[in-house]
Amino acid sequence: MTHPDLDDRLTPPFDTKIAIVVRDDLETWQRLNVTAFLASGIAAGNPLLVGEPYADADGTPYLALLGMPVLVFQGTKESLTAARERAVRRELALAVYTSDMFRTGHDAANRATVAAVPGADLDLVGIAVHGPKNAVDKIVKGSTLHP
Repeated sequence: MTHPDLDDRLTPPFDTKIAIVVRDDLETWQRLNVTAFLASGIAAGNPLLVGEPYADADGTPYLALLGMPVLVFQGTKESLTAARERAVRRELALAVYTSDMFRTGHDAANRATVAAVPGADLDLVGIAVHGPKNAVDKIVKGSTLHP
């Protein structure tokens, strides 16, 4: 069963965009880990962006995925700080991942590390944002598509 809003929202051309920006000085495993966590934040914060569950021809069920492309960018520490500021100014929902989160072992500790630092001082290693295409393009300005 499909949801009428899903049919419109998850059919190209898309009116909105999902962008993830990871810091360009991270190790490969860190970039992948941060990207995965940030994509989960977009899905959790925007349940209508998640499509229907999958199944193969044998009937084996698989979990639903985000129903639109996720563009992954890279940028400097400074470009992530600027992107966070632009997203906050535009009042778009934002997911963040900070360097301190690499040293924690669970969700509550991750939230505590973010809560301990004023937003402008977060040592960001990744952000994710979903919103109108124009706004997202302006937010990620200065970042480049990840190779």
